[in-house]
Amino acid sequence: MNPYKVIYEQFFDEASFLWELRSTAVDLPDYNAEALNEIEQRIDIQLDGLMVAVEDAWPICLEALTQEESGGVFTSAIIAFRSHDTAKIQKAVEVGLSNDEAVRGLISALGWLPGKLVHPWVKKFFSSKDLDHKYLALAACSVRRENPAEHLNRMLDRDDCKEHEKLYARALRLIGELKRQDLILVLLEAVKSDDENIKFWSNWSRILLGDHSALENLEAFIFENGPFQHKAINIAFRVLPMELARKWITRLVDNKEQIRAAVKSTGVLGDPHAVNWLIKIMQDPSIARISAESFGLITGIDLEARGLILEDPSNIAMLPNEEDDVSLNEDENLPWPDVDKLSKLWINEGVNFVSGQRYFMGQPISPESVRYRLNNAYQRQRHAAALELSLSDSVIPLQNTRARVQP
Repeated sequence: MNPYKVIYEQFFDEASFLWELRSTAVDLPDYNAEALNEIEQRIDIQLDGLMVAVEDAWPICLEALTQEESGGVFTSAIIAFRSHDTAKIQKAVEVGLSNDEAVRGLISALGWLPGKLVHPWVKKFFSSKDLDHKYLALAACSVRRENPAEHLNRMLDRDDCKEHEKLYARALRLIGELKRQDLILVLLEAVKSDDENIKFWSNWSRILLGDHSALENLEAFIFENGPFQHKAINIAFRVLPMELARKWITRLVDNKEQIRAAVKSTGVLGDPHAVNWLIKIMQDPSIARISAESFGLITGIDLEARGLILEDPSNIAMLPNEEDDVSLNEDENLPWPDVDKLSKLWINEGVNFVSGQRYFMGQPISPESVRYRLNNAYQRQRHAAALELSLSDSVIPLQNTRARVQP
């Protein structure tokens, strides 16, 4: 019996828990790169503890792998790849590919590890006859923002690869992320697909490559609730002509079920013309916080730093079903705006903004202002900055703002 088993279990559980915490934090409005890096350092400490005696730690990994959960798969995969033990790696990969939840942890591990440990296996996955292995190789290249070059070209020429929905969609997405202009014809062909996943990512990548004619194909995704609505809004309203963007937002506002989509679109567009409307609708508790977030995206005004938040929002009349409304979960870490204070402030500061001009966090959009926010803002703002920067130039890849801060 291993007398240190309890200690290794603690290392394993803490590493897995911290990874789950980080996987949530990358999309939270109150985490920045520095805060993520602090979590990453804590994860590394736990992983190093497990590596002290891999053979003693591995049975704990095997037990956790039976649960097929993303956090346990992440930790087990890190230990397996760092051990250089083929059998351990094959086991971690096998379980990691067992379901959509588990594969999140496996892909994250492939992004976390140094290239010297990952690259030989990515090559093996590309050469495998198993299409799930090819998908894993593509996903690893995606999170690492590494160009698979001819591997990607060959896959896109194979009918069996194009019939594998997840694989084909990830390949189309990667074309945009890496700005593979040489594959634009592949995207034009994929647009004809009846599969929503494939259709969306082909149009998304076309826009990143500078083909704005794909915008009309995103219209349906923007006006319907679904898994791609937020992603469609996030890219389309950064490149739509101002007048058309305003018309689309009006259409969203006119549909009571799409008011949150309208608020998000307003923040993405960055037109200060809509700020007074955002302040007005902050009176509605169901959209107050997300409206304040869009206000900040346009104006760059930090509500907490400027004392524009309600210190005690407990007296706000909450929606009867707020606990059951999943859409409100994204508001959880956002502050409650003090509408009266905010209104008074905007009377004085609104004169500094030009209606009809796009702003990002208080500045007219430029590569310099966007890069600053990319390095210094909170996570949701960093995601937006990365997209703005990539859309500004046909060759700038889309930075992965969910990646490890200091690999």
